[in-house]
Amino acid sequence: MEKYVLKALQSCPLFEGFSAKDIEQMMGCVPYRLIRLDKKEVYLSAGTPCQFADIVVAGEIIARMVGPSGKYMQITSRPVGSLLDSAFIFGKNKIVPVNMVASKPTTVLRIAPDSMQMLINIDERFRFNFIQLLSAFCDNLSRKVRMLTLHTVREKVAIYLLEQSKLKNSDDFVLQKSRQEIAESFAIQKFSLQRCLKEFAADGMIKTNGKQIIILDRKKMMAVAKMTEK
Repeated sequence: MEKYVLKALQSCPLFEGFSAKDIEQMMGCVPYRLIRLDKKEVYLSAGTPCQFADIVVAGEIIARMVGPSGKYMQITSRPVGSLLDSAFIFGKNKIVPVNMVASKPTTVLRIAPDSMQMLINIDERFRFNFIQLLSAFCDNLSRKVRMLTLHTVREKVAIYLLEQSKLKNSDDFVLQKSRQEIAESFAIQKFSLQRCLKEFAADGMIKTNGKQIIILDRKKMMAVAKMTEK
């Protein structure tokens, strides 16, 4: 197994608690192959069935939902170590509801569903990790639906900035996504996001410098997001 593939699998939640040797032994039990995608190449189109258990080992896959007018909303991004379509692999309805595209040159490790089932059956740790992945998928979906349907634009942006701050463990952080990508993930226009950031800056809540964000007034920001400190 190539080193970059092994390193990617070590970062995959499916293999949490596994040593590198454990992973190589597990993967030696089933056939797999590497699938390479060019930048902007379609991985799966909405309405097509999920036929494989694929893990991103290089690059990134972006999931987008497209409306009748051609307008699309970015649902999520799947970086290295992500299992793709975990909720559809063993479902009766395997139809994927979103378009999935490589945002950069990407490689996925492909396993057939029957091989995936074998791995689930032969190792209790792997089985438990898969169950946790499904639970995380449901939780993330619930959060996404709430974000899109129950929050105003100001609330969405405030929540996002506070979540990024928590991830970086700092009130001074750099956004990893472009303004356009962030706006798409909220199903809003880019100018709405820009206006909101300017309003936050004018209110003394944040300071911006390109992709750098500094939260100046966390208490006020949390009031906008209708969140409480945990």
